[in-house]
Amino acid sequence: LTSNIARLSQQINLLGTKRETDRVRERVNDLLEEARGGFKEVGEKVKKLTTWEDLNPSQKYTQQKLSREFQASGTEFQSLQRTALDKQRASASSARAAVDTGDPTSAAPYSDNDGQQQAQVQEQEQLRLASQDEVDFQESLIVERESEIRNIEQSVGELNELFRDVAHIVREQGDQLNTIDANVEGVRGDTQQADVELRSASRYQKASRNKACCLLVILAVVLAIIIVAAVVG
Repeated sequence: LTSNIARLSQQINLLGTKRETDRVRERVNDLLEEARGGFKEVGEKVKKLTTWEDLNPSQKYTQQKLSREFQASGTEFQSLQRTALDKQRASASSARAAVDTGDPTSAAPYSDNDGQQQAQVQEQEQLRLASQDEVDFQESLIVERESEIRNIEQSVGELNELFRDVAHIVREQGDQLNTIDANVEGVRGDTQQADVELRSASRYQKASRNKACCLLVILAVVLAIIIVAAVVG
């Protein structure tokens, strides 16, 4: 999909320029069709993937990463579709306007000389007959391009529903990630508090041991004094 989008972007950039040709428009339409098919296939698989349960953390991360990457590619493709449509509409409108105003008799210069005027009329009639085939050909091309534009518009509507579904999935996954982050922060806070309490308990226990040792020493001294006194007595 990424490679297709890159090639499509290059071809769309040629639309509306002097390098635009029938072949360029054909490549754009082919790439659009190929990309739409790819997005439909991958999108359905992404939606199916999100229904899998009992995933380990690594699999869950991969699942969410694929959904986000598909949404990003879809957003880029939608933008390219809109650009291609806008450029092709403008090109088709310009071509139709050129055909509609392309009657050579409309540009006939006026002459006061009857002989010259008659010769000009005959020449214009010959030009009109000679160019009629070209006008018909251009008209058929315009009709074909307008049909392609309608097909693109229809396909855009079909894909938009798929992209909305995936966007909803990504939002849900984002909410889950936020919940997980909040739980992690809560656990971290509890762990820090527990560490403080353990340190406090350790200091208290150490102080208690010191007091016990002092008491034992005092008791030993008292017992020693009593024993010495008894022996002397």
